[in-house]
Amino acid sequence: MKTEILYGKDGLSVDLPDHSLIIEPKNLPKLKDEKQAVREALRKPIGQDSLKNLVAPTDIVSIVISDITRPTPNHILVPLLIEELDHVPLENFVIINGTGTHRDQTREEFIEMLGEWVVDNIRIVNNRCHDKEQLVNLGESKFGCDIYLNKDYVESDFRIVTGFIEPHFFAGFSGGPKGIMPGIAGIETIMTFHNARMIGDPLSTWGNMVNNPVQDMTREINSYCKPDFMLNVTLNREKDITKVFAGELYEAHDIGCDFAKEHSMFKCEERFDVVIVSNSGYPLDQNLYQAVKGMSAAHKIVKKGGSIIVAAECSDGLPDHGNYSKIFDMAESPQELLNMINDPEFKMFDQWQVQKQAVVQVWADVHIYSTLTNEQVKGAMLHPIDSIEQTILDLKETYGEDMSIAVLPLGPLTIPYVEE
Repeated sequence: MKTEILYGKDGLSVDLPDHSLIIEPKNLPKLKDEKQAVREALRKPIGQDSLKNLVAPTDIVSIVISDITRPTPNHILVPLLIEELDHVPLENFVIINGTGTHRDQTREEFIEMLGEWVVDNIRIVNNRCHDKEQLVNLGESKFGCDIYLNKDYVESDFRIVTGFIEPHFFAGFSGGPKGIMPGIAGIETIMTFHNARMIGDPLSTWGNMVNNPVQDMTREINSYCKPDFMLNVTLNREKDITKVFAGELYEAHDIGCDFAKEHSMFKCEERFDVVIVSNSGYPLDQNLYQAVKGMSAAHKIVKKGGSIIVAAECSDGLPDHGNYSKIFDMAESPQELLNMINDPEFKMFDQWQVQKQAVVQVWADVHIYSTLTNEQVKGAMLHPIDSIEQTILDLKETYGEDMSIAVLPLGPLTIPYVEE
């Protein structure tokens, strides 16, 4: 059977055995009028007065956005926020790009994300987690680190965080307070947020918001300089808006997470020999670092000793910034990587993504279909492939003609699970 999976900007058609099980969330239709739905949410938010009534004409207003690795429809949300606050001078706005530990965006990328009018008329800054001159220390977290957040954000009079809500492989769900922490935090705070103990906690997983230490920390950090208003959305496979959640940070985010969970959870009766997974296409599959999320989603339902096939374009490489690729050179196997990262003395930028990947690799073989070179893929201890169909045929020699196959066409937009 022919199946379309999200891959890059154009998608990928794959011919699979007829008995393959397709697992995807309910594909909700886009809102009839996305812009009007956002306007209505801003005027009748959850747990708060209307946005316009909350902001004084003299306020300096910061708007935190997610960076280019996320499909948040900033080109819709940000202009509507500015339109709704038309009593505030344009020079009073600052847009803060929540890069976390990722690279800066270029002007061309900002135009792609926000539209040319916004780029030409509103001040935009990239959060730079390593630059303490652009950060403010707000005190000490109970999780054992100093709290550093972006200076433009902290010093503004009214703070807005935007984003979109989807399942997240260690925070439970994205969006909400995660836009601030780690989006606009300093590296010291981010390193604690992503340390081996936090990432390795069994409660730090897809769809779980209860006693999840990662979610608990992001909410604690937010409480030190809480956004005054949240604007989040949920999206379907075409990246269209399916619902809008605006208002008080925690209440609005909780409601959004409940909605996302209802439409993205999929119970499986048993694990599979082979799981084929996308990484939700562009922009989330821009690099191998981000593709760990697809691997982690597949890990939830693949048998121990099974195989995962990941389709992620990786147009931005591994990427070539940070330490993600360098860490693989420090060990000989995924288990050695885990042993190294779990050593309390070990601390290295990007270790969290390698940790999550290594956990998957200890459990199952991982094959990568991408535009990366074979050397790049092998350097990350993964198996490069040129054809998903041929790989399926090859795997029959290992698992037999009747091997069980599951497909996650939307990748980490789906939370498959097995009750064990």
